[in-house]
Amino acid sequence: MRKCHRCGAEWDSIKRVPGVKEFCAKCSAYLHCCLNCKHHSPAYHNQCAIPNTDWVGDKAGTNFCDEFEFRDAAAAAGEAAKTSAARGALENLFGDAAPPSDAEKLDSFKKLFDD
Repeated sequence: MRKCHRCGAEWDSIKRVPGVKEFCAKCSAYLHCCLNCKHHSPAYHNQCAIPNTDWVGDKAGTNFCDEFEFRDAAAAAGEAAKTSAARGALENLFGDAAPPSDAEKLDSFKKLFDD
């Protein structure tokens, strides 16, 4: 399912990718943009999984990238569920304890130097 990155409205078309100047009928956001592309990832230096793409300053704005492929919203939701499950397992492992207060930190520091 292909959805708009801004409002989540489904893009229904027989075309594989939206046109460069095509926009969402519901919120008027550009559809052919980095935020809708399956290759977009903030983890990469160019924020794109394809290393030889040109830098795009406005990730929500239209671009002329030939590598554009519409992100599958169902797959993205599955990834979010995996991330949430992993975060929950980590919290179960290490606990969800509140950080120590300033007074507790000071007491611990003073105990280091007590004779």
